[in-house]
Amino acid sequence: MPQILCPLCRQPLNQQAKAWACAQRHSFDVAREGYVNLLPVQHKKSREPGDNSEMVLARRDFLQGGHYAPLRDAVLALLKRLRARSLLDIGCGEGYYTSALPAIAGEVTGLDIAKPAIVQAARRFAGITWLVGSGSLLPIADGSVDIVSNMFTQLHRDEIHRVLKPSGHTLVVTPAPDHLWSLREQLFEEVRAHEPDKFLAGFKPRFELRSQQEVRFALSLGQAPLRQLLHMTPYAWKAKPDKRAALENRESFTTAAAFSLMLFQKQE
Repeated sequence: MPQILCPLCRQPLNQQAKAWACAQRHSFDVAREGYVNLLPVQHKKSREPGDNSEMVLARRDFLQGGHYAPLRDAVLALLKRLRARSLLDIGCGEGYYTSALPAIAGEVTGLDIAKPAIVQAARRFAGITWLVGSGSLLPIADGSVDIVSNMFTQLHRDEIHRVLKPSGHTLVVTPAPDHLWSLREQLFEEVRAHEPDKFLAGFKPRFELRSQQEVRFALSLGQAPLRQLLHMTPYAWKAKPDKRAALENRESFTTAAAFSLMLFQKQE
């Protein structure tokens, strides 16, 4: 597995069953759920950064229902051919996608800034290294990871480039222009298309785009998964309360999910 670094002094951490410690005697306990918190308070920009418990639980329940299984299958098919020994999933959330990655990579590490998400992930999925940490300063050694996956999370390209091995790959998954279009029409007066291609320029010249594809599929949702979808996305919080309430009270709703998958390779 990649070398995990102390977030305080950037020295390697010696991993033991109950605590991880570096040569400078900074120590980080292994929680009873099995994760390690490598986000010291001085690195936080808020008291509880990342998604709150309500969003995490809504996403967990929605994804457990298999509604986004076609996307997970597409990610596995794309990454399988790379035959990675190590994979870092940044912004892993509650672990739905990350939990499938050991099937195509030898060692998998899931990292998220939201502690509630990592708690859920570690409780449910063994055999993966779960870390609370920041994507802006990854607690990972230079050049130690074959693949970095970034699904619906903020991109810190400098850090991704640093931790990737020579010729390593990074996968970016983001909403396609018309993702959940009909749902968004119910929430907003004006609907704007997502812009996945805006990410491309920021990867040049240190990364080369190797492939780009769209994954799209219909969603037929009952009231419970519809509410879960609303609570796990930022759309509902930006919508007017009356529009959100009207949509939440629908007994069923049909829309379409659409995602852009972009695979980049590190260039020396």
